[in-house]
Amino acid sequence: MRSRSFAALTGAALAAAALAGCSGSDGGGTPASTTASSTDGATVAYVDGVCGAVTSFAGASSTAPQLDAADPEKLKSEMAAYVGRMSDAFATTADQLKQVGASPVAGGDEVVAKLTDTFSRLSGTFADARTAVEKADANDPSGGLQVAGEAIAALTELADPLKEVQAVPELQDAYEKAPKCQQLAKLDELPGSAAPTS
Repeated sequence: MRSRSFAALTGAALAAAALAGCSGSDGGGTPASTTASSTDGATVAYVDGVCGAVTSFAGASSTAPQLDAADPEKLKSEMAAYVGRMSDAFATTADQLKQVGASPVAGGDEVVAKLTDTFSRLSGTFADARTAVEKADANDPSGGLQVAGEAIAALTELADPLKEVQAVPELQDAYEKAPKCQQLAKLDELPGSAAPTS
């Protein structure tokens, strides 16, 4: 039973990562020719920086832990390492978002501030989960292992991490042109985006 629960938790994490990767893929219906004259290079570069920061998180989250139901200690170790990687990735993304600079259009600074706060909070949540898992009894599916599940469930906050960006017309136009945003839209195609089996 414990192996199935861990597979489900990890699957939820990877599903959220896949959603993060394709969050803007359905926004490509607007032909580029209709926005080419309305978005300047500075705005595209700004949004590209935002997408670059989020891409670093999405890439890290697509690496699934190796679940071994026959070895509880290894199961615990892999989950601790996984939530630790997630915590580090969240922190890296938050730091990179702080470095994108001032927005060239109204509303951009507020959008990035919200994203930065979300990634910073989740980094702390996953750091706490790593500590709890490391202290947990590997043969007890509750305790620290439950905390890991609760941390992974918090990834629902990232089901569409760039929705705020896409809500600002100038930023949405830039999103469709920014290379790193297009890379982000392709991350759901990574082999690791599928939930592992036990």
